[in-house]
Amino acid sequence: MKIKNAQWSKQKVAGSIILFLVYFVMLALIGFLLLTYDKLTNLSSVFPEKGPEYLYALCALFLLTVITYVYLFFEDREVLASAKKISVLFIVLALQIFVSFAMGKAGMSDGLSIKTVYMRPVALGALLTYALLGRKTAPFMVVVTSLIIYVLDNAAGVHTSGEIYASLLISFTAGIVAIFACFLAKTRFRIILVGFIIIIPITFVIVLLEVTQFVSPVESVPLPTAEYIFVKIGYGLFGAILSVVLFLTLLPIFEWMFNCLTIYRLRELTGHDAKLLKKLREEAPGTFNHSVSVAQLAESCASALGENADLARAAAYYHDVGKLHQPEYFTENQGDYNLHDELTPELSADIIRSHAQDGYELIRSHHLPQFFADVAVQHHGTLPIRYFYAKALKMTDGELNIEDFSYAGPKPQTRIAAIIMIADAAEATVRALPVRNQDTVEEAVRKIIEERMEFEQFSECAITMSDLATIRRTLVDTLTGVYHHRVSYPGLRYKRNKDGKTEGENE
Repeated sequence: MKIKNAQWSKQKVAGSIILFLVYFVMLALIGFLLLTYDKLTNLSSVFPEKGPEYLYALCALFLLTVITYVYLFFEDREVLASAKKISVLFIVLALQIFVSFAMGKAGMSDGLSIKTVYMRPVALGALLTYALLGRKTAPFMVVVTSLIIYVLDNAAGVHTSGEIYASLLISFTAGIVAIFACFLAKTRFRIILVGFIIIIPITFVIVLLEVTQFVSPVESVPLPTAEYIFVKIGYGLFGAILSVVLFLTLLPIFEWMFNCLTIYRLRELTGHDAKLLKKLREEAPGTFNHSVSVAQLAESCASALGENADLARAAAYYHDVGKLHQPEYFTENQGDYNLHDELTPELSADIIRSHAQDGYELIRSHHLPQFFADVAVQHHGTLPIRYFYAKALKMTDGELNIEDFSYAGPKPQTRIAAIIMIADAAEATVRALPVRNQDTVEEAVRKIIEERMEFEQFSECAITMSDLATIRRTLVDTLTGVYHHRVSYPGLRYKRNKDGKTEGENE
């Protein structure tokens, strides 16, 4: 759900600032330990010499933390609105700094400084930030991470200026390339290929830096040989592959610890072999096919509104799983016989509306994301079940309480839940239309939205009239594309002539 400016209270601002300061202190402590872990017993003699450099590093770290907050405040406020996302942001940042800096410094004791600088998993933070927080935040954090590592490298003084410069360029270019390469990798397995793409900018930077030595050679520095350059490229390849390996190893841990819905987890949960979806396909095939169609509609609408299309698609797959408790009582799973003909309208209404709460409980019992459960219980809001309410009115002369024939709610709390509420009704209604041209589909979708507005179903979510107009247009375009007019093909009969050839004639 998007965070509107009106909802951004002073309390939220204060809370996010305090959390940023806490994590700044954490980063400062990590940086201090990385710089001094081998000097802890002799700090009094180190500070007179290194004190100004350490102070410079601390000030630079604070400045970059402030800039990060300002950037997120104006460009991705949704991150600041969630303590969980802020925690993810800084833990990933700390992890990248620790692994990169510690790896480079540790190698110095063995004379491997050049090797370890190029072997750093430079794209690890970029990949984790992209997967956990999104593409808007990831490129900026690549810049911040690269600068922090650069500052710490300078403060440590264990690498040459050329190595530090190379590390900065490689961290930035490899991180940016990893983010955009990751956009094309929709499964965890394909992420492995990203490691080989990352090596392209690493190789370019290494070759560029080495070739420049031929342009302005220094007498005291020997010119690099081809073998020397290839060895460095090999180290860079190792660092690129290590980035991917660590990413695939750590991502499930982050998903579990913070209950993050990454694109990879969403795609795994929407595979037709997912346990609950497989059960839905086997026991309620009509509901399964309906859910697949709603997922397509919800994905299109979410994309049009700038919402998370993968999340909308996944939630739509699970919105009707509550029908598994009694699938035969729902129209899409019935044949010619309707079981509700034997029941009172009140009992029928109880069975139908129970699928929302049943879906919530079923999703939670399978340890699926809370968001899926929320959509399942919200996608009918507090709407009345009109068919059985009308049926009950015909069978009584007294007054009926419409709430006895209505869903229990709650109403949609997010724009995605509202999208799925509309898409769910639109798919079922349009499928039943005898004529499905542009005009009839638009009229049906318009009535669905107006009815939900009349019952104030969107009063608890941040959706606007402009959003509803966009949803209507998207649904009409998509549904008319799915249920477009088809050419009626003439029937043919086939027979063989005297020569053994097949000929056809109109029936």
